[in-house]
Amino acid sequence: MISMSMVYSIRQMRKRGDSISAIARQVGVSRNTVYAKLAEPDLSPQMPVKEPKEKMLDAYRPIIESWLDEDARTWRKQRHTARRIWHRLRDEYGVECCESTVRHYVRELKLQRKSLSDAYLDLVWSPGEAQADFGEADFCILGAKRRMSFFVLSFPYSNMGFAQVFPSENAECVCQALKQIFEYVGGIPSRIVFDNATGVGRRVCDKVRTTGTFTAFAAHYGFAFSFCNPNSGYEKGNVESKVRFIRNNLFVPIPRFCAIGSFNERLLGRCDELSKGHYLKGEDEKQLFMEDRIAMAGLPDAPFNVVRYVSCKADKQGKIQVDGRHHYSTDPALAGRQLIVGLGAMDVSVYTEEGEFVCRHERQYGAGPTDTTNPASQLPLLTMKLGAWKNSEVRDAMPDDLRRYLDDLDRHELGSSLKIMRGQVEQHGWEATIEAMGIALRSTGRLDGASISVAAARAEGGSIAYDEPVDLGVYDAAMRRAV
Repeated sequence: MISMSMVYSIRQMRKRGDSISAIARQVGVSRNTVYAKLAEPDLSPQMPVKEPKEKMLDAYRPIIESWLDEDARTWRKQRHTARRIWHRLRDEYGVECCESTVRHYVRELKLQRKSLSDAYLDLVWSPGEAQADFGEADFCILGAKRRMSFFVLSFPYSNMGFAQVFPSENAECVCQALKQIFEYVGGIPSRIVFDNATGVGRRVCDKVRTTGTFTAFAAHYGFAFSFCNPNSGYEKGNVESKVRFIRNNLFVPIPRFCAIGSFNERLLGRCDELSKGHYLKGEDEKQLFMEDRIAMAGLPDAPFNVVRYVSCKADKQGKIQVDGRHHYSTDPALAGRQLIVGLGAMDVSVYTEEGEFVCRHERQYGAGPTDTTNPASQLPLLTMKLGAWKNSEVRDAMPDDLRRYLDDLDRHELGSSLKIMRGQVEQHGWEATIEAMGIALRSTGRLDGASISVAAARAEGGSIAYDEPVDLGVYDAAMRRAV
């Protein structure tokens, strides 16, 4: 290959009338080269494309790809490794090559397939369509920091979004959040796209399964819904961006409030105030949201009552157990009777089998055990209002030794002890925490978080029973010999 300057010289000399032989002698190339460079019709720069080279495993590419396609439908821990592909090619198809050749080929093949699967489409969203998803953030409720979920409904056409905070992501919380947002914006979206992991249901292959509560809710308000494909977050990228935006702008610093209900009412207005210029359309998001509102359906005459009814049998004390380890008191006269329990997003209502109302409690969430008959529910508020300690149910329900100890503490020490107690009750329950505080007080003469935490975990799990008495004398003897 000769340089472009030499090609230029060849053409200039030929233009002056020099012979082919003279040009070849002067430039130092063959006559054929001179003829070739004079005959080239296009001297534009050529793209340095890498010429594909045929690989020995190209003939087996359909087989390898079929195994990789099968892996995509298989549990991730039971998929082909490059070594296993090498073994199968060798044993089943008689391919003679080293393992590194197969390893490099499979790596390149996976990269090619991944680049194709990662390609995204620009999705078009019409006015009135919405996306829904959950995020997580820390909140300080009655002085106690809790990590909770917040539901976000966004409208991709206008880029407006609204959030509601709830202690869970179950169907009752989703429906209650949607109901409150519908009533605030004054309309119902034509279609809502949900994440595949929300509590209302999920999509498995081509089948969609939803909870009974959500199905009734959607039928009542008349909106269409669909679920994203698994691992396809780009299908609802607008709401995922809105989750981050709301967390960064409304939940930093950590919000402090006393009641979730009143906080959610204010939160809708604060979301509305976040309106700004649309990132693509150049118009104000509130103006674009007017088109969303026009495309929405009107609210029904009667609101939906977000509740799920279950049947529970009261125990000997008249308590019912719901959602695992959460106990709610009823009327002792109802002991042993079958009761109807209405589970809402934030409360639990109890009825007789004839539908007669019995009582209502705040719904409890979390893995720790709870019981409405103990005064643990007063602890968060009591840590903020220490002046009520002397007349509180918490003090009245404590054993005498714990009560006397806490009575002798100054205001700061009392607040610290009650906060420790509050955290342990949330994790281990009232009974285990009271027992642990008694053990810590008798052992160390004070209440500290580490001692109570260990004792509470033991109390919650129960004492260890050994088949035979344990003789620790051998350890004493060993220690004396070591000394």
